[in-house]
Amino acid sequence: MGTWDIGPFESDMAADFAFALDEAAENDREAIVRQALITTINTQGYLDSSEGAEAVAAAALVAARCPRGEPVSSVHGPKEPMPAFPADLRACAAEALDRVLAADSELAELWDETGDDRWRQSVIRLREIVAPASSR
Repeated sequence: MGTWDIGPFESDMAADFAFALDEAAENDREAIVRQALITTINTQGYLDSSEGAEAVAAAALVAARCPRGEPVSSVHGPKEPMPAFPADLRACAAEALDRVLAADSELAELWDETGDDRWRQSVIRLREIVAPASSR
């Protein structure tokens, strides 16, 4: 896995996800983001790092549309505009991020092995942004 920084689009898998979004028709982008989140949520057992990276990237796109959210500024992120996401994607993003941070997540395990907790903290911040008010 090629990873060069802690940002949601700073890995090969996340950059590939952004490229797929750019290549997709505008009206298909929401479904692609939703599918990345749902795949992660529904994964039983060990979560592969590639699925985790896509979920974090998808959640970052959802977070960018939330109050307190920041635009995706990575050169490796999508170049094409994202649609206005329906409100239910916030809860999906929060649940997917919880799954990525869980003990049986390869991505979390790999970052924990580095001894640098900045990645985990950045994912927790994304989780706080997308979390619906009722779940805080």
